[in-house]
Amino acid sequence: MAPREMTRTAFYVLTALAGGPRHGYGIVQETALLSEGQVQLRIGTLYGVLERLAAEGVIEPDREETHRGRLRRYYRLTGAGEAALGAEATRMASGAQAATRRLAARHAARHAARRGR
Repeated sequence: MAPREMTRTAFYVLTALAGGPRHGYGIVQETALLSEGQVQLRIGTLYGVLERLAAEGVIEPDREETHRGRLRRYYRLTGAGEAALGAEATRMASGAQAATRRLAARHAARHAARRGR
């Protein structure tokens, strides 16, 4: 099941996983990079988000590896996750285009009013 409302954090986690499977710390780093530092996940928060996204069927465990004596669990995007991310990206782009059009029209109206004085 795809999420009904996608949070900014979920959007960036799914975007990070669109690049391929990643473990928790890799997801934290990638979300910070993709969001230009606007999303700073803590590990505890991340795992809550991952559990919710897995329950929604948009991500799933990929594999587990031991690195320096610690277990790393990797996650990957599912087909439903790819569809949800694509739909959210389209929704966001459409909203941005609508706002840009409205701002351009506002600017043009102000400019025309100034010329008409």
